[in-house]
Amino acid sequence: MEEKLEKAGLGYKTWIVIWLAGMAGQLAWVIENSFFNTFVYAKIAPNPDIITWMVACSAIVSTLATFLMGTISDRIGKRRFLILLGYVMWGVTTILFGFVQFFEGIALMSVMVVVFDCVMSFFGSMGNDCGFNAWSTDISTPENRGSLATALSVQPVIATIVGTVVFGIIIDGFKGLSINIFGTTQVLDYFMLFTIVGVLVIIVGIISFFLMKESPTLIPHREQAFVKDLKKPFNFKLLKENKLLLWVLLIFTSFFIAFNVFFPHLLNYFIYGCPGVADFNKQLGDLGITTVAGAIEAIGMLLAVPLVVISGKFLNKQKFVPILLIAVSSTIVGLLFLFFTGLSEVGGIGLIILLIIGSFFVGVGYMGLFQALMTWVKNLFPEDMRSQFEGIRMIFYVCIPMFLGTLIGNLIIKNDVLGQPISLPYETDHGPIFVDGYAPKYWIFLIAAGLCLLTFIPIMLAHKESKKKEA
Repeated sequence: MEEKLEKAGLGYKTWIVIWLAGMAGQLAWVIENSFFNTFVYAKIAPNPDIITWMVACSAIVSTLATFLMGTISDRIGKRRFLILLGYVMWGVTTILFGFVQFFEGIALMSVMVVVFDCVMSFFGSMGNDCGFNAWSTDISTPENRGSLATALSVQPVIATIVGTVVFGIIIDGFKGLSINIFGTTQVLDYFMLFTIVGVLVIIVGIISFFLMKESPTLIPHREQAFVKDLKKPFNFKLLKENKLLLWVLLIFTSFFIAFNVFFPHLLNYFIYGCPGVADFNKQLGDLGITTVAGAIEAIGMLLAVPLVVISGKFLNKQKFVPILLIAVSSTIVGLLFLFFTGLSEVGGIGLIILLIIGSFFVGVGYMGLFQALMTWVKNLFPEDMRSQFEGIRMIFYVCIPMFLGTLIGNLIIKNDVLGQPISLPYETDHGPIFVDGYAPKYWIFLIAAGLCLLTFIPIMLAHKESKKKEA
């Protein structure tokens, strides 16, 4: 282990922070990207409009926060304080999100989940994107970024594996307990999940602050007024001058538009849109539908991890395009598997195995692409604007894809043919009420696969541009 650390040129304390802060951040993102969405269906209404507003608004806030706090970070030449404040408040706001279920009325609860998600996203971007991601770029070099990118790209997978299983167990485990707050009695399932993860993020933020050191090469950059610095990344002439960076960012956009069509709804598809999963849960003696749904996604992702570790060796040699081509192809294969399992009449363990295979190929694709792009794009960032350029990356990786992807997904789910009309019961102090809505259906995977094909265009343009630079 020591030999590997020396090769990477990073000390053991640095690696502790990379894994602690990285994993805590990814677990918090699993909460936002998956379990906020199942929370909406479980506690408010089976309405994809709420998820669309939540994802789109939080994506815009995250991007703006990265520009604002990234500019401040670059000007003061500090990352540690952003990580401390960002992670602590990220944890606090995650805990506060759990209180939404104690408000009364679908309209009020719908507004509050959007507001709370936006506030949480602001601090998450401050701590993770402006602080942690910029710091990881500061301390690394092109020679060891493949190794670092491997660690950072495996983290979302481990977080998804641990999160979807353990979080599902927490939710199902606390379903027997309830509490009265603000005059409303609610089950503690999601409330306890958000509290546990929030506390974990706070603790990790404090520990990381005392363990980490700023990069010796990081210096303040205050050549001009703050407002001019803030506007500088929006000068897209910088991207026109660096076409390779532009094409790499457009790979982010193209792939993650397709990804956000289906991924925010994946667990809700397993829970509400795929009856075979619910039937399998009953065969297991009602283990818990959230636990079973999370396990399907987690097992598929777990099987994909070794391939990502292998791809890190190619990335150290700057072999980006082959990894990207394999990754996009794998994602399309996985989405087609998920689509055809919905069409088939296979049930029981056979259906679960096919869903796991689909999740595996999607996991390979997502991890491989994220790993390659994060390594490539860090090599192309201007040294004096690394934190600010995380904001540029957020526009192409988060803001545009989450807005367009979830909007397309919403239109698909609410279509009477492509979506699944459902009615779910909700417990109130005055007795249960039924709310009509829509669940995701297998058609969403086919449309996402079609959109994913478009990613090959910017990959080939980036390949062409990189060959020009080499020449």
